[in-house]
Amino acid sequence: MLPLSAHTFNPIGRIHSCFKEKFGIPRQPGLVAEACASVELLPPYDDAAAVRGLTEFSHIWLLFVFHANPPGRWRPTVRPPRLGGNRRVGVFASRSTFRPNPIGQSVVQLDGITHTGGRLALDISGVDLLDQTPVLDIKPYLPYADALPHATGGYAAERPATPHKVSFSAQAEVSLREAGNHRGTDLRRLIEALLANDPRPAYRKEVARSRTYGMRLEAYNIEWVLEGEEVIVTAVRSVKT
Repeated sequence: MLPLSAHTFNPIGRIHSCFKEKFGIPRQPGLVAEACASVELLPPYDDAAAVRGLTEFSHIWLLFVFHANPPGRWRPTVRPPRLGGNRRVGVFASRSTFRPNPIGQSVVQLDGITHTGGRLALDISGVDLLDQTPVLDIKPYLPYADALPHATGGYAAERPATPHKVSFSAQAEVSLREAGNHRGTDLRRLIEALLANDPRPAYRKEVARSRTYGMRLEAYNIEWVLEGEEVIVTAVRSVKT
């Protein structure tokens, strides 16, 4: 048997996602069905034989690396958003990104496989993945084994509520009409679904209502404010690249 230190892992793929920065990414997969991405398989794994039969499954597991985390920043306790961002639990009782080994897992919907221009990619949706995330492995989701009807979910037993109504300023409406669908993404629906879930840090929600928030989404910077329980998108600005 090889010693543990002898095991190394090379990425088999790379994520191309609508999320260009960590702020705004859904806290779990499947919360925002409109959030789309693709998994580009890297050589030598970009072989059509490696994904033969995969389209028979509606969903897949992705094992990946939290590549944007500062190295060596694991913590024995963390503050899960579902507990208001103030109560601490053990890191192994959470899905925090700050782990001894920065490995994540997400179950996502498989929408198709494309093989064009020498590029093999899996089209996926319902993602919670940062752009350029390295993928370590892909496995089919098996409903009989992976969906356990009698399992308990601890402090995250129920799907989180979507507490906010989302509306758009006149300026944002004009920008949305000009943007149309970006690479097949319905930008309006994506923004609505993301902001209805309230991406703000849980521990700052009661003290930061008056500020303007912003995030990068696809090729746009999205700005919004919170007035009462309503999120108002004030600007949708194209990012010049």
